[in-house]
Amino acid sequence: MGSPARTGIVLAPREVDRTSVDFLPLREDPGWGAFEREVLPLVPDRLRRGILAGLPRGTPVTELRIRAGLPVCVVLPRRDVLLDGSGTRIPNLVPTREEITRTLSLISDCSYYALESEFASGYITIPGGHRVGLTGQAAVWENGMVRLREVSGLCFRIAREVRGAGTALARELAGPDGRLSSTLIVSPPGAGKTTLLRDLCRISSGGMPEAGIRPSQVAIVDERSEIAACYGGVPQHDVGPRADVLDRCPKARGIMMVMRSIGPEVVATDEIGGEEDAKAVAAAISGGAVVLATCHGSNLEQLRMRPYSRWLITEGYFDKAVVLSRRRGPGTVEYVGDMPRA
Repeated sequence: MGSPARTGIVLAPREVDRTSVDFLPLREDPGWGAFEREVLPLVPDRLRRGILAGLPRGTPVTELRIRAGLPVCVVLPRRDVLLDGSGTRIPNLVPTREEITRTLSLISDCSYYALESEFASGYITIPGGHRVGLTGQAAVWENGMVRLREVSGLCFRIAREVRGAGTALARELAGPDGRLSSTLIVSPPGAGKTTLLRDLCRISSGGMPEAGIRPSQVAIVDERSEIAACYGGVPQHDVGPRADVLDRCPKARGIMMVMRSIGPEVVATDEIGGEEDAKAVAAAISGGAVVLATCHGSNLEQLRMRPYSRWLITEGYFDKAVVLSRRRGPGTVEYVGDMPRA
């Protein structure tokens, strides 16, 4: 068994159904290289120098949070570092509103108009697939649309992929026709469901002969640019050679669009969140596609208490289920196997 602090997927054998795999070792990805190459150049000079002074080179950064008038916060896998001057190496780094505005200019290349829809969504995707969440003062228009008038906070989330995250689980999820079975991945935030989904897309698209999985045409409906991390419509993560990505499209509409337009064998989408999403998933499965999807939750019982997910589970649309947690670190697998019906 690996240490709980290690990035990886850990299986709890006494709780896992029908699997002999004890541990799925994953490549350690500290995130520093992408952070230094692709994120820090978008931060004004004073802030960049302070961040580099306060962090040892190679620090495993997962998020950078910049808030006007408050100390810069760097989020690591197990803790965060507040650059508030508390310590010999830690500078007191408090961004000004002008530095927030300058950061926005660097992110958008001074083209706010071209990113209007991204601003309305509350985040911007930058090269490398990293996402910048935006907070501040909002304005609500008469048609119900929300726009940010004043941005006072930015959260850079470092995009990382872990190739091989789904390799051992793929054997458990393989179906009789050479595709993966329709599978629902359930976990609370930060437990690895999107990382696992992304790698299952790659496996479906490229095939995995040793697990009896043939290459399939995959359509990814990526409403929030989290699976493929598209920039300019081009995936920044490896989702395989036979994957088509419909980026920034609402899930329910997007699933029906790809079913009608490109005839995928496998459809993947993240975070089923309501009745319309559930109906679209059911329609895709009924139409002959395998669906790989995720849903927020700590266990399958929680899903059975929600009207939109209860019937999706109990009526047999999904063949397999994976439940992840952070109990022994992100990626702890609490259950993998057939979807319980009762």
